[in-house]
Amino acid sequence: MTNEKKDELALDCLLLAGQIMMESGAETYRVEDTMLRMARSQNLDAQSYVTPTGIILSLGEKQKTKIISISSRITDLYKIAKVNEVSRKLTLKIITLDEAYDELRFIQKTNYFLPIWLQIFMSAVSSACFLILFRGNWTDMPAAFLAGGAGYLALLLMQHLTKVKFFSEFFASFVVALVAFLAVTSGYGNELDKIIISGVMPLVPGILITNAVRDLMAGHLTAGIAKGTEAFLTAFAIGSGVAIVVAIH
Repeated sequence: MTNEKKDELALDCLLLAGQIMMESGAETYRVEDTMLRMARSQNLDAQSYVTPTGIILSLGEKQKTKIISISSRITDLYKIAKVNEVSRKLTLKIITLDEAYDELRFIQKTNYFLPIWLQIFMSAVSSACFLILFRGNWTDMPAAFLAGGAGYLALLLMQHLTKVKFFSEFFASFVVALVAFLAVTSGYGNELDKIIISGVMPLVPGILITNAVRDLMAGHLTAGIAKGTEAFLTAFAIGSGVAIVVAIH
């Protein structure tokens, strides 16, 4: 392989690693650190600029510079861990650059999420558990279970139909509050506020808020502010959905 083709492969490999991590919800500084470590393992002097919506990577003045767009972002910590594993193996010379690129392409194509029915079920279970953490009545657990499961189902359906994240979260929180309200009015629930709070917990952007703070602390102000804004809009969408039901009530 010529040096030009090797540099081209390295550029594609580093960008793919960064793309997977950003699309899976990794912190900006972690993405940059992973890409630069992989570059140093190939004796390349790389420079990168990472934002939540795109990555710019250059291998030097005499080499190509590439830009890749990040169009969608989810939370998939397992994919981030898999990319870190590839990075470590490449740095330790356990695998070659070609093998690293093939592994990254496999990671990108693979869906590591649990089956949808299990995601909905675990969302319902977590909502019921959150009710106890918030010192709610044990008798309200079935209502919180149903509200959390229905809300997450509504989130998945609206994401599939509209592809608009904030509207999906708004609709999901509306469904959670509506189910909680119906449960209380029909006598199957007692504390409306705690049922609603427990039901929307699976929708809360906890990792997004954490990453925003960590990016700000690491000096990535643009990424930190962008993620913080996204978290605020998500929280606003959740609050608006609940507020409509409470206002009608």
